[in-house]
Amino acid sequence: VLNEACRVGAHKLPGLMVAVNVSPIQVVRDDFVSVVRKALSSSGLPPQRLEIEITESLFIDASPKALRNLETLRQMGIRVALDDFGTGYSSLAYLRQFPFDTLKIDRAFVRELVTQHDARAIVRSIVELAAALGMSTVAEGVEEPAQYELLRRAGCAGVQGFLIARPMVIEQAVEMLESWAMQRAPDGLRELGVGRR
Repeated sequence: VLNEACRVGAHKLPGLMVAVNVSPIQVVRDDFVSVVRKALSSSGLPPQRLEIEITESLFIDASPKALRNLETLRQMGIRVALDDFGTGYSSLAYLRQFPFDTLKIDRAFVRELVTQHDARAIVRSIVELAAALGMSTVAEGVEEPAQYELLRRAGCAGVQGFLIARPMVIEQAVEMLESWAMQRAPDGLRELGVGRR
């Protein structure tokens, strides 16, 4: 998956960040860094365009090896994101243990943004915390324009979800990018004034 993501990113998605989820089991492997390095080298994808996404479960038994591997990736210019932040085993200690580039706000909070005051308060707090620590934020599971608007007002740097696009094959993704390049946002976002960034 990593090899294919890097290959497609380098050749069909110029200028875009490529994010790849990896499991805690992969991150603790002795050859993890060399596998990532090889994928970048064989594909030609610059390290600055790769983001590795890990889940909080990595930190339950946070091995020094995992943290060293992640730090080595960051030294190479690769970004590291903490996926599904805010649920499961969340602990602010993780944010002190490792300097992530991105916090991905779990869809559980996004789903209730419009109807629950506490969900809005939590999302605002995560965005403010991330900004104070020099991290960006991405909200997962955005499906409604009202959710997008609340996230925009909270200062969330990015969103992903069905409002933007459903899962698609690479040819459809390339076509969508070309559409955005001509300043035409997908139908669901035109009324919000969202275009190319």
